[in-house]
Amino acid sequence: MKLQFLVSAVNQDVKELAKTMRLAADSIIVNQCEKNRFETFVWEGHLMQCWSLAEKGVGLSRNTALMRAEADICLFADEDIVYRQGAAETVLRTFAQHPEADMLLFNVRVQEERRTYWTESAHRVRLYNCGRYPAYSIAVRTAKLHEKNVTFSLLFGGGAKYANGEDSLFLSDCIRRGLKVYAVPVEIGEEIPRPSTWFHGYDEKFFHDRGVLYHVLYGRLAQLVGIRFLFKNREKMCTGRIGFREALRLLFSGILDAKRGL
Repeated sequence: MKLQFLVSAVNQDVKELAKTMRLAADSIIVNQCEKNRFETFVWEGHLMQCWSLAEKGVGLSRNTALMRAEADICLFADEDIVYRQGAAETVLRTFAQHPEADMLLFNVRVQEERRTYWTESAHRVRLYNCGRYPAYSIAVRTAKLHEKNVTFSLLFGGGAKYANGEDSLFLSDCIRRGLKVYAVPVEIGEEIPRPSTWFHGYDEKFFHDRGVLYHVLYGRLAQLVGIRFLFKNREKMCTGRIGFREALRLLFSGILDAKRGL
């Protein structure tokens, strides 16, 4: 089997990026910037295909890479991930050990306050627990994904109308289309801390957009899931200018707006 990294980046020097990220496999890099250009180069014996495009949206950039993916396995990546030595071989070996899996979710080390998941033992991922995993944890059998015609939402994520959630929606779509998804306790890299491109604090937009996302993900259960989310995280999210009740009102307003149409 062969693997390709599918990298979403913003205003990067693509040649330096390949070196910084340690992209030790063929890669497709989509660089959101102010120019349109296609170039290729070889780094450490691996072909880098680089699309610099004057457009915005992380979902759009991931789809641009995905539609060009040709390897057996594609691994979604962000510009701030540095991969461990042998990461590509580790991913391929893990797929060989899990022939039942269409998609595997790997561990990527991040700062404690940003961590949403850490897999200690292999398990099946279902609709009720797929919302914790970021896109950069995802590796998938390319042909299977193309067969099911699953892509990333253009409405959610950095640079889109709604702040985040494109990864959760992507995973839920994969599961609904019948892909078998597993999380595995295998670490492949770590995130280098940097300012977020979409998170600007627990403000009005954060809670409203969370409500929109929950409506799309959970439908009639959106309010219940939203209450649980805010109650669980109230000491972290609701101690500033926006208290618990106001956060709940904003979240419910997002759910209502989503019902009226995105």
